[in-house]
Amino acid sequence: MEEEAEIDRLPIDLLAHILVMITSFTDLAQASGVCRKWKQGVKQALARRKTLSFAGCKMDDDSTARLVRHAYSLKELDISRSRWGCQITDNGLYKISLAKCVSNLTSISLWGMTGITDKGVVQLITSANSLQHLNVGGTFITDESLSAIADSCPRLNSIVLWSCRHVTENGLIVLVSKCRKLESINVWGTRVPLDCFIGLLTISPALKIKP
Repeated sequence: MEEEAEIDRLPIDLLAHILVMITSFTDLAQASGVCRKWKQGVKQALARRKTLSFAGCKMDDDSTARLVRHAYSLKELDISRSRWGCQITDNGLYKISLAKCVSNLTSISLWGMTGITDKGVVQLITSANSLQHLNVGGTFITDESLSAIADSCPRLNSIVLWSCRHVTENGLIVLVSKCRKLESINVWGTRVPLDCFIGLLTISPALKIKP
């Protein structure tokens, strides 16, 4: 009779504690396929994760949403575009918005995600009421997204709008007026006039406008 491997004797909780240290999603997928116990261990490991970063990974809507859905304790989500060409779309953001952890997220980065529009951003942000840090730089969002952020994220502390050339002075005024805890805003590369920044500082004198 074949002797049981030492690692197979580990309790499922301890196995999950080890697997949570694996950062490669490819490795986690392979671990999940070892056996039923390891598959459960991977699920428990994801449930304990506080941060998920897909930067540098070639992800699609379904695979990204599936991982986020299992990360019940998630606080920080980074799905920035990478050189590998992340394929997240509005449909993916909608699926992510349905995950239970979204309402507890404090940080979201959608940097450089050119495949998303206001439709997907609004669906995600409307569910992220605990958000404190948001990076939507390099996207094609408009004032519609800024309005949703202003209405849904009262705890927002910082936002990156780097090169968001479709946002206007009106959208920024609404954002700063409603997000009273906002301390920092990056508007490099936007097309708003300089006078707009004076108006923002009139609303919130302590606001740090970058650059």
